[in-house]
Amino acid sequence: MNEYTQDFQQQQQEQQSVDYKVLLFKFYRYWYFFAITIFIALIISFIFNKYTSEVFEVKTSVLIKDKSENKLNPQNIMGLGMFNNMQNLQNEIGILSSYTLTYRTVTKIGFEISYFTEEKFISKELYKDTPLIVELDTLYPQPVNMRFNVSFASKDSYRLEAKEEDITFYNFSKKEKVQGRKESVIVDQVYEFGKWVQGNNFRFRILVSPLFNKEKDLTKTFFFKINDYETLVNTFKGFSIEPINKEASIVEIKLKGGNVDKLTDFLNVLTREYLARDLEHKNLVASKTIAFIDSELRDISDTLHSAEKTLQEFRANKEIMNFDEVTKQIFDKIMDLQDDKAVLMVKSKYLINLSQYLDKNQTLDELVVPASMGVDNPMLNDLTSKLTDLYTKRTEITQYSKDKNPTLISIDQQIATIKNALIENIKSAINTNDIALKEINDRIDQITQRISGLPETQRVLFGIERRFKLTDAIYTFLLQKRSEAQITQASNLSDNETVDAAMGGTSPVYPKKSLNYIIAVILGIILPVIYILGRDYFNDKIMEREDVEKITSLPIVGHVIHSDKHSKVVVIDFPKSTIAESFRSVRTNLQYLLQGKERTTTLITSDMVSAGKTYISINLASIYALYGKKTLLMGFDLRKPKIYQDFGLSNAEGISSYLINKSKLEDTIQYSGIENLDIIMAGPVPPNPAELIASAKCTEMFVQLKEIYDYIIIDTPPVGLVTDAFLLMKHADANLFLVRQNFTHKKIFTSIIRDMEKRKIQGLAILINDVKLTRSSYGYGYGYGYGYGYGYGYGYGYGYGYGYGYYSDDRDTKKKKSTLQKLFGKA
Repeated sequence: MNEYTQDFQQQQQEQQSVDYKVLLFKFYRYWYFFAITIFIALIISFIFNKYTSEVFEVKTSVLIKDKSENKLNPQNIMGLGMFNNMQNLQNEIGILSSYTLTYRTVTKIGFEISYFTEEKFISKELYKDTPLIVELDTLYPQPVNMRFNVSFASKDSYRLEAKEEDITFYNFSKKEKVQGRKESVIVDQVYEFGKWVQGNNFRFRILVSPLFNKEKDLTKTFFFKINDYETLVNTFKGFSIEPINKEASIVEIKLKGGNVDKLTDFLNVLTREYLARDLEHKNLVASKTIAFIDSELRDISDTLHSAEKTLQEFRANKEIMNFDEVTKQIFDKIMDLQDDKAVLMVKSKYLINLSQYLDKNQTLDELVVPASMGVDNPMLNDLTSKLTDLYTKRTEITQYSKDKNPTLISIDQQIATIKNALIENIKSAINTNDIALKEINDRIDQITQRISGLPETQRVLFGIERRFKLTDAIYTFLLQKRSEAQITQASNLSDNETVDAAMGGTSPVYPKKSLNYIIAVILGIILPVIYILGRDYFNDKIMEREDVEKITSLPIVGHVIHSDKHSKVVVIDFPKSTIAESFRSVRTNLQYLLQGKERTTTLITSDMVSAGKTYISINLASIYALYGKKTLLMGFDLRKPKIYQDFGLSNAEGISSYLINKSKLEDTIQYSGIENLDIIMAGPVPPNPAELIASAKCTEMFVQLKEIYDYIIIDTPPVGLVTDAFLLMKHADANLFLVRQNFTHKKIFTSIIRDMEKRKIQGLAILINDVKLTRSSYGYGYGYGYGYGYGYGYGYGYGYGYGYGYYSDDRDTKKKKSTLQKLFGKA
């Protein structure tokens, strides 16, 4: 490995280590792109924040208690209590988020009318601060979900405008839509405040609220909408419910919307109705028990009054006040049994009535739980409670649902199943109660036989007293149960409670203005980065030095700067320009590549046409001539000669005419007009250029020319199209493959250069052409040998050197552009 190759590999490793700097300066080159995108993104963010309706969030919290009253629940002992508690929590969350509870809330809160005003192209909802109040006549169906525009004509009148087709009507008294009715509503008239506005099938009036401000509101435009309850439910049902943490049974309810006061009122009423629902459910059993007992007391009070009157009259007529001692003992025993019999009779009557009630009724709204009547049957009580709960749930659903609702059908099936099981259990309980009642009657009959020896008066009094005491025991038992039910009802409290009332923040949760500006800045940075990196990633042309180095390890002998001058021979016409200096750098690097040979031949080729081979050949030959060396430029593009045009010379004789023995070599050499530079033109286009190039005559020509000239520059056709350049490379000491920035295709270059590497062509190197320098160009030094060489960055870097006055490039003669002109020129 020679010294040159070692230096080249070391230089590559150094360049690899500073790739991040290259990337940084590449972004810096497009600073104006970042500035423009950030500015546009901030403008869009500003418009979005200003003209987007604000959304606020309101939240409340509710404590959900465990409904289990048994502290020594076996499931708690077994460690399953937490599961039951979580199950209860999820059930309550389901109730809170149910359609039924939301429907119940919106029907009581008074959101039937929504008021709006338009400010800055945004519709803002008014709630408690509305200057208008709309009153509906509920005897009439009302058009819902349509817009009524209101503008003040004066302080006492207003203009009402509305025009909609196929409007749905809603009956607020029945809380249902008017089926099969859709009409057009057209209103455009001035009305006085307080007067009824009546259409064909609707009626309402508009009043001025106490908040009406004559100075501000007279110039504003308002509108309102009438909302049906189903629409309101769908609007407000979007609240979220979740526990504050995994272990807690406190849930937080959050609702988002445009008006904080309205959201707050809704959540407060929602939690209030939730607690009221729970309390109503608990009081339902007590209310039904009291109603049932009252009906029984009304029936038995007459019997008790009659028995008491009969007893008093008998004692008064017979002048008997008390039993003797023996009779009293027997009577006391019978009375004890009578008390038990009274309880059993009440239970029997209740069970019979319950059985008949289940057979005859479908509504079950008067169903009394057996436990409230002293029926100690766990299975019967459980089935009755389940049936009551299912019916309550069904009643709630039927308020807003139709009979074909799948949920309603499922509940009906459950009711039928539990009802059948309850009837069977009632029959069994009646049989058990009848057996107990028969046993007591038998014991009473046995004791009654002991009074057969008493006087007739005592026996009659005994019978009357027995009937009175039995009726009184039944009456007393019912009064006791009624008192218990009343105490239960009075002491009932909801199992749950509101922890924090609904409250909302003053800052909107949407749009988040600060966050939007941050996102705008981030997007303003990311989008140019994506564009720049994406453009480089998808670009199939060579843009930078690294693109070449990734494809091949061949040495790069230099870079030729982009020329905006009309001259083809820039090194002669502008010898102090940056372009001329770039050719001097290539000339110097070629000396190191060729290890200081005195006489050299350099071939210029490329993969495709328009890479700048002729331009490079002319100026490289010219720079050698300026060096004071005898130089020859050979136009070996026999198929399409054109060098003669650039120099204004004749192409009548040239290489082709010499190779076919029509011209002598000395006749083909022409003076270029530049000192030390001669030119051999291609000559007339031959039919077999490849064969001529491969001939012995061609080799003989090169032998003769190398003895005459110090430097020979060969301009050849592209190797990607014809084989001429390959045939000539054996005559050259340096074979320069030309790569043009933003023109040479990576795939074509890769294919050709790797093929050339496999051929092991001697002196093969890369020359990069048409490099565009900017003030942000980062100049790497490409020097071969021990310390000389000029670096030219293209597309990135610092850019010290060319263009800053060190070289005369005629740039100071141009009018300096302003910063704005430069910015918009780049954009």
